[in-house]
Amino acid sequence: MNLDSLRVFCEVARQRSFSKAAEKLDVTQSAVSQTVQQVERELSAQLVDRRRRPLCLTPAGERFYGTSRDILEQFDRAVVEIRELENDVVGPITVASIYSVGLYHADDVGRFMAEYPRATVRLQYLRPNLVVDAVLSGEATLGLMSYPKPSKDLAVVPWREEEMVFVCPIRHPLAGQSAVRLEEAAEHPIVGFDPDLEIRRRTDAAFRKRKLEPRVVLEFDNIETVKQAVQVGSGISFLPEETVRQAASVGSLAVSKLDPPDLRRPVGIIYRRGKPLSTAAIKFVETLTGRPFEPAEPAPLEIEPLRA
Repeated sequence: MNLDSLRVFCEVARQRSFSKAAEKLDVTQSAVSQTVQQVERELSAQLVDRRRRPLCLTPAGERFYGTSRDILEQFDRAVVEIRELENDVVGPITVASIYSVGLYHADDVGRFMAEYPRATVRLQYLRPNLVVDAVLSGEATLGLMSYPKPSKDLAVVPWREEEMVFVCPIRHPLAGQSAVRLEEAAEHPIVGFDPDLEIRRRTDAAFRKRKLEPRVVLEFDNIETVKQAVQVGSGISFLPEETVRQAASVGSLAVSKLDPPDLRRPVGIIYRRGKPLSTAAIKFVETLTGRPFEPAEPAPLEIEPLRA
């Protein structure tokens, strides 16, 4: 058994699929299946339950996956540290991002790669909950997301505060106003986000604060689809200014400030506590934020109180 075999098994465990793992690794599905079977033979244990779809790990597979992931992380970290002895920023960085952050801040990623050509950034787009899962599982080193929340396992580096603006079709009655009040907006059909997304909860809270009852006619899970629905006249919406700047400049959407401008979207960079970042990952964070990286404090120990 070698490290390559462990990588194949870990990818199958992450993807819960032989075919998806093969696609990620750029090998054939047959090669992936044979590698996992060989690992199982060497361990004399079944690691993958192939009867279920998507497939899942057996108890032995779960334990072996955790150990294998740790081994690979330590090995990859050691390789990077040895290369960094030459004071060079090298190695891959896997970044999980929500669509609206990765798409609209691609220039920042490009700037990093231009400055550090021996480092590579592997960017994948996911829903917010899956960004967190990818970072905690070790599938991604860093996560880019809105409304990040620190926890005992997750550290957050604040990045930017994005102002939310009013967005409507260019021939809408409110188009052309320099500022729009929520009271005015509530009188029109709204294209909103899915209720389980934080951006929707924050918007709903702003309406409740003013005792308004908005009429949400459509719900989507990403900004691009919301923009398209607004463009075709399905309703108005509230989006981060950065994400609609180009549409406003070409005249496909009408954009106005909110009055008062108290709706904002915080965006941050997340990483797993207790897992040291490589020099390349640290430089990536510093390039995005424009300030020195400060490691998060360890999470406080949860000590159960003594009982008399």
